[in-house]
Amino acid sequence: MDPHKILLHPHMSEKSVSLIERENKIVFIVSRKATKDQIKQAIEKMFDVKVDNINTLIGFKGEKKAFIKLKPESKAMDVATKLGMV
Repeated sequence: MDPHKILLHPHMSEKSVSLIERENKIVFIVSRKATKDQIKQAIEKMFDVKVDNINTLIGFKGEKKAFIKLKPESKAMDVATKLGMV
């Protein structure tokens, strides 16, 4: 599956930005049909980083959010900078 069809867009909120800074996590809105493994492969392919853990949830609007924790050698701040989030 195409990474651009899996990762729809980054999620921007105060909580998302604080997760980037404090916990080395980045939050994306993803396709409802995407599995954690597909999300991991898409992030690693698009941004050349290593993923440690992924948690997902479906919000009240029906959007699926993926909280992606990166390994210590990969910085979420670098990904956020590439995306223009910070």
